[in-house]
Amino acid sequence: MNNKGKFIVFEGIDGSGKTTQINKLCEYLEQKGRKVYVTSEPTISLTGGMLRDALSGVSKRTSCEMAAMFVLDRIFHNVNNKWGIEKMLADGYDVLCDRYYYSSLAYQGSETDECWVREMNLNCPEIRRPDCCIFLDLTPEQSMARINRNRATQEIYENEEKLTQVRNQFYRVFEQLRERDNIQIVDAYRSVEEIHQDIVALVTK
Repeated sequence: MNNKGKFIVFEGIDGSGKTTQINKLCEYLEQKGRKVYVTSEPTISLTGGMLRDALSGVSKRTSCEMAAMFVLDRIFHNVNNKWGIEKMLADGYDVLCDRYYYSSLAYQGSETDECWVREMNLNCPEIRRPDCCIFLDLTPEQSMARINRNRATQEIYENEEKLTQVRNQFYRVFEQLRERDNIQIVDAYRSVEEIHQDIVALVTK
């Protein structure tokens, strides 16, 4: 890897282990002498807070509201001058992001007009294309087993029927974007270390 900051997005249905693998990759890159910034969506912005309330079921939002709010939050995530993606990359940081526009295309894109959600995200000049998207793949059954084992509460998308719909939509999105984006699919139903080694190999190419 060269010294320019890279923008790496982690995606996956719930329970896929994104947080664990982001933290392990962060540690690996820092050991190699690189500066790393870890971030996620929804962000800590006001819009991000409203999205978290909607995802947890505290407040009700339509699918169109959610899609538009995610775009607003994502633009702010890119351009804000304190901890935005563009600023951190310009300062030489590798940016590791938990969820990005692929999630909007998969979650809200499976609930409302898919073309509208895609156009809002992919055609916005202030939403940056990642250098790489790593998709940690689980079946819905594997996902629910992990969620039920590790969490006391569940979000609105955390049921097997919805996870099946979303996983299928992720794969449709990846097929549509395969000539545009660098998308790498990793089997997430293995040991943490096996998954990490695969991710290191992908990132260091």
